[in-house]
Amino acid sequence: MQAILLAGGLGTRLRSVVNDRPKPMALVQGKPFLEYVTEGLKRQGIKDVIFAIGYKGSMVEEYFGSGEKFGLTVSYAYEETLLGTAGAIRNGARFVTEDSVLVLNADTFYQMDYRRLENLKQELELDMALVLRQVPDISRYGEAVLKDNRLVRFNEKSVKARQGTINGGVYLLSKSLIEQIPEGKVSLEQEMIPKWMKEGYQLGGFVNEGYFIDIGVPEDYYRFVEDVEKGVLTW
Repeated sequence: MQAILLAGGLGTRLRSVVNDRPKPMALVQGKPFLEYVTEGLKRQGIKDVIFAIGYKGSMVEEYFGSGEKFGLTVSYAYEETLLGTAGAIRNGARFVTEDSVLVLNADTFYQMDYRRLENLKQELELDMALVLRQVPDISRYGEAVLKDNRLVRFNEKSVKARQGTINGGVYLLSKSLIEQIPEGKVSLEQEMIPKWMKEGYQLGGFVNEGYFIDIGVPEDYYRFVEDVEKGVLTW
């Protein structure tokens, strides 16, 4: 299995903590956050990684190089301008040699069994499988809902503070589906997924309960640093 890691954002909310490097390269106990993400992939046998990079992306390439030092095979898909999540996936897909590719946000760490996505995609003959997560208050996000492991609602806003499931930002996409993404700046969450649902493509997934963190804001970055120091992460 190959993986595209979306690392092209500007990371403006984390600038007060990390102003000299892209957000996924923020240091945690002497190594970049992104290395924790790739280590999680490698431990599950996913060693062919495509970095979708933009802002100060050369720092990612300077650190990981060919990937050999980290037990990886690495490609770099540079964005000349911000392409959005779907646009970045399309840009990175030129390095994809398999029928499907795993896609992750490079500033999030989510512990799960990635093979479960692959098995579900095959079992239900899905065009895309994705991971949801349970949160105590969906009003901060857009709700995503599964019925019998098939996606029936996505990114729906709720004014009520209540428990529910939201998009976890991990996807397994068929390459044929990626080829339908138009060129330019395109959002996967706001544009392509709602479009594919309307057009009748088979989208589904599961709710994962593993450790999750998004280091997009300083307090969550510091929480991850603390969790690593405490040994909270389990492989």
